[in-house]
Amino acid sequence: MALKSLNNIWIRRQQCPCGDWKCYIRLEGDESTCQVTKSEIESTTTTTSSLYDTVFMPYVGQIFRTDDEAFEYYSTFARKSGFSIRKARSTESQNLGVYRRDFVCYRSGFNQPRKKANVEHPRERKSVRCGCDAKLYLTKEVVDGVSHWYVSQFSNVHNHELLEDDQVRLLPAYRKIQQGDQDRILLLSKAGFPVNRIVKLLELEKGVQAGQLPFIEKDVRNFVRACKKSVQENDAFLSEKRESDTLELLESCKGLAERDMDFAYDCTSDENQKVENLVWAYGDSIQAYSLFGDVVVFDTTYRSIPYGLLLGVFFGIDNNGKAMLLGCVLLQDESCRSFTWALQTFVRFMRGRHPQTILTDIDTGLKEAIAREMPNTNHVVFMWHIVSKLASWFSQSLGSHYEEFRGGFDILCRAGNVDEFEQQWNLLVTRFGLVPDRHAALLYSCRASWSPCYIREHFVAQTMTPEFNLSIDSFLKRIVTGPTCMQLLLEEVSAAASLAKQIPPRFTYPSLKTCMPMEDHARGVLTPYAFSVLQNEMVLSVQYAVAEMANGPYIVHHFKKMEGECCVIWNPENEEIQCSCKEFEHSGILCRHTLRVLTVKNCFHIPDQYFLLRWRQESPHVAAENQNGQGIDDDCAQTFHSLTETLLTESMISKDRVDYANQELTLLIDRVRNIAPSNCLYQP
Repeated sequence: MALKSLNNIWIRRQQCPCGDWKCYIRLEGDESTCQVTKSEIESTTTTTSSLYDTVFMPYVGQIFRTDDEAFEYYSTFARKSGFSIRKARSTESQNLGVYRRDFVCYRSGFNQPRKKANVEHPRERKSVRCGCDAKLYLTKEVVDGVSHWYVSQFSNVHNHELLEDDQVRLLPAYRKIQQGDQDRILLLSKAGFPVNRIVKLLELEKGVQAGQLPFIEKDVRNFVRACKKSVQENDAFLSEKRESDTLELLESCKGLAERDMDFAYDCTSDENQKVENLVWAYGDSIQAYSLFGDVVVFDTTYRSIPYGLLLGVFFGIDNNGKAMLLGCVLLQDESCRSFTWALQTFVRFMRGRHPQTILTDIDTGLKEAIAREMPNTNHVVFMWHIVSKLASWFSQSLGSHYEEFRGGFDILCRAGNVDEFEQQWNLLVTRFGLVPDRHAALLYSCRASWSPCYIREHFVAQTMTPEFNLSIDSFLKRIVTGPTCMQLLLEEVSAAASLAKQIPPRFTYPSLKTCMPMEDHARGVLTPYAFSVLQNEMVLSVQYAVAEMANGPYIVHHFKKMEGECCVIWNPENEEIQCSCKEFEHSGILCRHTLRVLTVKNCFHIPDQYFLLRWRQESPHVAAENQNGQGIDDDCAQTFHSLTETLLTESMISKDRVDYANQELTLLIDRVRNIAPSNCLYQP
């Protein structure tokens, strides 16, 4: 099979970071990589059995909407009865198209003698056909412009023995290799596993007895043979096309560098002088990094199928909480060497400045590369990357106890300190027999990067919020959705970045909610996004009680919950405040506990050092509408909001008031529309 063009298709990475090449990940909710397990096989069998119970013997005159529906019905009946069917003759006319379909038993008719090849000992193949007369004939009929199919002939008389349930599933018509199993078979075959060992390994992985797979060894052998033939036919073309497209992408980078002096790119070549890895960054991304380069997200979710390249995207977070592109990289593999080169080059593009924190997926090669190239940078693994892999790692081995394990894991993530985490971890792995499990060992070895009690003092801005995750996901989907050519990748990434900048979400300041002077003070300093986060903490702070200890610290706890209390230290001389929850160190926003203590101590302004520059309005990346006249605009909005609330409250007392208000408002809107906008409220 020769490819006319090489379209690029991106898929999520499936290789498990545990180091075992035979292990791959099925992310929760990712149906494309779903593999049938023992429980799923049993579930499928149960569902099929319930479907069989509702299928009766076909009869002459039975009506179906389509011929495919009739074939599925007859096939289900055949499997229940102990045989399979095949499509025989079809008849068509110029007016109706195909108007007759014949479905027959798989042993219908007789095998026609073939012309023997000129070989000394020709192989005689035994035929299963024995002239069985079981059949179902369909005829198409059109009534009032609507077509349907009815059974014109039916016979269920067989001249051979029907098969039992454990035999009928082995008929060729019912043996299917699902997509997930195909990928696994190809992976094992490429590694040199013989077919018989592949079958045994699949049986062990699925937890089924020998011979209970939905396909047999012969099917696996034929599938591997067909794939090898296809690969041999396409390998030369694919290799040439990959090299050509990658060179075109490199030429696009060179052309962009000539037009934009701030654009940066670099690549490596293999021993045959073919492009191996490629990284690039746009000029405005480098400028944005100088402002918001304290936290970097390195996403390596997607891999290209035809090119075999891993797509890595560097993101930052701006002062409005949105993802911004910092750079992109294409890597041949996921080795520590490749990741090291990518990080080295990225830092060089960013004028040698290392981020304070870098957030990634869990990956041992990437972990080693970060430790080597960024020794002073905190490495954090996104919690949702961990959670999404738990089912793939533990659901099969734990079976019905998996949900109980998930509950224990959630409790583990709420551990208040390192000692508590270590104790809870030992109890969890011992309770579920996971001490020798390689995935549990991987989690434990990386615990300092993902466990909340370890990373609370690492500054991550607001990158671990669901909203930021959606922001990244939306950006990536603009790039990877739909098959496209590799040479257009540079344009797609640039277009996605430009789209995010051209139509930024309009951020407006929320109305004041607490009437605290600190709230009004913060509103004049922070961006709308940062202010909304701080305001939420202020609203929640009134639910906390404060107890001053003899030696100075303050104990803050929720008025209903005695557990989870925090210790706050306030130094009024230099206006320094610290909380044991470490929220400010983690996000750069003061927590509810510190705000409560400041309120109790009659502080009407938040100390200036607790307004980080990255969250302030002074940043050049704040939209112009938030700089010029935004306060006037918001005051007007608050005034109208107050008036409408009063109007609604008074109007809802009676129906007469509602009718009167509706009539007057309609007239008022018409009058306002007729006023010429000669005097603007504020200049944009």
